[in-house]
Amino acid sequence: MTAAQAAHAGARSEIREIPEGYRLDTPRAEDGSAIWRIARDSKVLDLNSSYSYLLWCRDFAATSVVARDAAGEPAAFLTGYLRPDRPDTLVVWQIAVDAAHRGRGLAAALLDGLTTRAVDELGVRRVETTITPDNTASKALFTSFAERHSVPVAHEVLFDAALFPEQGHEPEVLHLIGPFAAPPGTGR
Repeated sequence: MTAAQAAHAGARSEIREIPEGYRLDTPRAEDGSAIWRIARDSKVLDLNSSYSYLLWCRDFAATSVVARDAAGEPAAFLTGYLRPDRPDTLVVWQIAVDAAHRGRGLAAALLDGLTTRAVDELGVRRVETTITPDNTASKALFTSFAERHSVPVAHEVLFDAALFPEQGHEPEVLHLIGPFAAPPGTGR
C-alpha cells in the first residue's frame, strides 16, 4: 500500500489492505458509465439507470469509492450515502467487483477503506446495508467486516417482499453494523 493509499484508507491495522496493482479513489462523473457496467454485469444488483450512476459519482462521491486497476480504470465500486435523519450512519447502497478482478479482496478493501475514512472524516459511527436472504456473498462480506472491526451486527427486515411492485423480489434485510469507536483525540 502506498502512502497515498494509506492516507485515503485511514490506514488502521485492522483494515483490509488494497491488493497490489489497485488503488482506492474517489469516483468522478466520468466513472459513472464504468460503474453502471460493473453493476449491470454483476447480474445480482438491482440495476439503476446509467444517469443515476453519473449523479452518484457527482453528488455522493465523498461517501463512495472506486478501486482502480493499474491502467486507472474502475475495477470495483462501492456507493454509499449518509442517512439524512442519522448523519452518523453510512448506508452502503451497492458494492460490486468487475468479473475480471474478483477473488482479490477488493470488496473488503473498498468497505474497510471507505468506512475508515467516513469514521475519521465524517464522524460516522454506524454502517447500514440491506441484503436479500439469498445473497450469501454479501452476507459473508458484511459479517466478516463486522468481525474485523470488532463491532456488533444486528438484522431486521426493512422492506418486506410485499412492498415491492414486481413479483419475486425478496425482502430486504437491514444489517445494522456498529457502533465504531470515534478516532482518538476527536472527542466524538
